[in-house]
Amino acid sequence: MRHLRTVLASAVAGLGLVATLGAAPAVTAAPAPATPTTSTATTIAAYTGSSENAAANQAFYDAVMKSVAKKRAANPGALAVTVTYNASSAPSFRTQIARSTQIWNSAVSNVRLQEGSNADFRYYEGNDSRGSYASTDGHGRGYIFLDYRQNQQYNSTRVTTHETGHVLGLPDTYSGPCSQLMSGGGPGPSCTNAQPDANERARVNQLWRYGFAAATS
Repeated sequence: MRHLRTVLASAVAGLGLVATLGAAPAVTAAPAPATPTTSTATTIAAYTGSSENAAANQAFYDAVMKSVAKKRAANPGALAVTVTYNASSAPSFRTQIARSTQIWNSAVSNVRLQEGSNADFRYYEGNDSRGSYASTDGHGRGYIFLDYRQNQQYNSTRVTTHETGHVLGLPDTYSGPCSQLMSGGGPGPSCTNAQPDANERARVNQLWRYGFAAATS
């Protein structure tokens, strides 16, 4: 969520995407800090985006479209595409991940998130100066990394739901209001909204309903 900052490492999207869904993050996980730390101007600024956002967002979009095309082709009559995740490497965030899954499954109808084996993406946790982010290998697989400190500075369910939004194809919109989930850290740490707005819900439904045609056109 590095303001929900995006880094382009193998196309990494901040407050962002999938795990195997690619190789695991090269970050050594450590116990979460015992006490919350105060947000600094630097961390808040970093959480508002970077010049790499556009390229990373496009990489995520392309990866998601490939995933949609593959899943739709395998089961063209399905009412919803099922995306499976593995949260075993982020035990500290099980509650937030479960809540994020519930939020998205209640908000959209053409894609469904579920925990299970043979995962499309994974969640990881640890310490990373870049904050939370999503990374893709460019083939519809990757991981979401949840940073301890950032999840203390910002509402943790919002961070997790935002990053999961990248898995579903949504880009960062840092300049947006708190009511936009994908505005990430733009509105500041006081924003606790973890619900996608009507436009974000419609966009996800559109991507997962028509993604196959878009990806093969």
